[in-house]
Amino acid sequence: MSTLTQSRSSVPLSTRKSCANTYLHSPPRVSVLVLQKRFSTSKPPEEPNEANESTTSKISAPAKRLLSKIPLAKSHENIYTIPNILTFTRLLAAPAVGYLLVHEYHAAALALFAYAGITDLVDGYIARRYSLQTVVGTIIDPMADKLLMTIGVACLAVNGALPVWLAVIILGRDIGLAISAIYYRWISLPPPKTMARYWDFSLPSAEVKPTEISKINTALQLVLVGSAIALPVVPEPIISAWHLGEVMTGFQYLVAGTTIWSGLSYVFSNNAVKILSKEEVQKRIAAAAAKRKH
Repeated sequence: MSTLTQSRSSVPLSTRKSCANTYLHSPPRVSVLVLQKRFSTSKPPEEPNEANESTTSKISAPAKRLLSKIPLAKSHENIYTIPNILTFTRLLAAPAVGYLLVHEYHAAALALFAYAGITDLVDGYIARRYSLQTVVGTIIDPMADKLLMTIGVACLAVNGALPVWLAVIILGRDIGLAISAIYYRWISLPPPKTMARYWDFSLPSAEVKPTEISKINTALQLVLVGSAIALPVVPEPIISAWHLGEVMTGFQYLVAGTTIWSGLSYVFSNNAVKILSKEEVQKRIAAAAAKRKH
């Protein structure tokens, strides 16, 4: 008989049954620490690694170049200035002038046209005097002038107050400049290029600088359109005495020449349109914000 058999036989039967019942009805004792290590979902805190921190703080040169090309989030300028508001009123006045001309309300059309001309001078003076120039102002100011001229010339040509050939020259130049402005606005818009961002004029991208001959031509066109609007209001004896009909004919040829000249000046000029870099945009916005604080 083996030693194990002897040891088992030496233990009373009742004692062995009691131990067996205790083992079957009592769960095994497992260390709480072992359970925590095996089933815990939380990870122990990692010790700071100086090597990892130094690695993440270093950015490669290609990554820096890529980040430098991404425009900053704050790339908007304040467009709600008095000069811009006056310019927006001119934009609204343009179709009203056309409506009055078509229905032959010459006196009302002349008054509204005079308002547009006065605000054109006033908003420019205020912008220069109080340093309220904005990039959007350089875009919508000539846009308001051209819209007024386009509607005025078209309506006057329909009424017979201006010859059709002159209207074709003036409108053809303006259409060409409008297409160019749309193109330069799109290519200079910071990414992402979306239609919402395209029409958000508080995002400066390109600056239009009118040439000297273009400024002269705009003034002459305004005088021409204003004279054509005012001519029906002038009494006939004054028109005959001052030969205003012949004067208007000669003035029309002058405006035709300056219109063609100004259109060619935009084609051959190197600084008529300037695409702003990211640094220039941020610099202008910061300067405008500093002026508003003072």
